Amino acid sequence: MSVFMVERDLKGIAMEDLAGAQKAAIGKAGEMRQGGSDIRYIRTTFAPEDGRCMCLFEAESDSDVRRLNDEAGLPYSRIVPAMDLTPQG
Repeated sequence: MSVFMVERDLKGIAMEDLAGAQKAAIGKAGEMRQGGSDIRYIRTTFAPEDGRCMCLFEAESDSDVRRLNDEAGLPYSRIVPAMDLTPQG
């Protein structure tokens, strides 16, 4: 499995809408896993000052991540391979 970063421009989004988008991503990942896709939502980082949002997913391919976001109706500017460097401990 690889990690992919989804970049979004969400300038001006209300916090409740941001929470709804996160729930949609988590829910769609669960649906896709039940359907046989190996995909997992990791986390989101949001910078409210300029609306930049980065979401991390673990998946077999970027096409699975693209499908998740498209089916969940979540906007994105690009999807790129990434490394999750969160310390484990």
